[in-house]
Amino acid sequence: MAFRTDLAIENKEMYDESNGGRGEIPGVEVSVKDCTERIRVTKITVRDETGSRIMGKPCGNYITVEAEDIVGADEREKKEAARVVAGELRQLIPFDYHLKVLVAGLGNDRITPDSLGPHTAEKVKITRHFFLMFGADGDEEMACVSGIIPGVTGNTGLETAELIRKAAEIAAPDVIIAVDSLAARNLERISSTIQISDTGISPGAGTGNIRTALNEETLGIRVVAVGVPTVIDARTLIIDSLDGYLEDAGEAERYVESRGIHMIVTSTEIDQVIEDFSDIIAEAINMALHPGLNF
Repeated sequence: MAFRTDLAIENKEMYDESNGGRGEIPGVEVSVKDCTERIRVTKITVRDETGSRIMGKPCGNYITVEAEDIVGADEREKKEAARVVAGELRQLIPFDYHLKVLVAGLGNDRITPDSLGPHTAEKVKITRHFFLMFGADGDEEMACVSGIIPGVTGNTGLETAELIRKAAEIAAPDVIIAVDSLAARNLERISSTIQISDTGISPGAGTGNIRTALNEETLGIRVVAVGVPTVIDARTLIIDSLDGYLEDAGEAERYVESRGIHMIVTSTEIDQVIEDFSDIIAEAINMALHPGLNF
């Protein structure tokens, strides 16, 4: 049974499990650092096609920020997490005087597990109108930031990629930051994990409704994706929950498949997850793109 996940770190864990423990993957570099007692950053770089095939991910950088007990934490702890995420974003999007960025909040704000993108984009400091107002071509303290919440195809009849492409034609950004919900294998990651990558994203991946990919190939602009796992495949949850209690895991997998269970589930605290992680990601984006402003 193929476990469904959008997280590179979980693909690495599954490779380790299938190869008798932790080990190096050809064409893949992994580094881990503890930023604080509660926050760990794992960087996975897929260097070549061999690594891409094994990991099931395009070549590029995948940064996982794991923040223990962050859901429901106080403002100090959330700001600490935001600083860590901002530091990683700065590595992928260095600030300069002329920097222009389009922030896209992907997802459906009417469905809580899919609402991370819209809620995050609403909290990002948008500045492009100031640049237009004063005829400025840049600024030493803040980037020229525009934003779009494109909604979902079921509501608009338009592909998310089409809307973002048109917005990019107007805003002419150097880079697009796309924020979206993801799927995980491990339920615990729903309340602890942020993934950042420079390989783009497929809108709707977390909820199983995958649309046209957003990446440099489809948009002609570099795309940095920021996501949080908010759902898990029910089949994955069942099999993982039974791990250690079964004599024949393969038989259990076949039984689950035969029952036609095709559902995704989420945490009972998903409202708090969305509120806290949208706060953290939006503040991190603001810190990274507007270094001269106080947050």
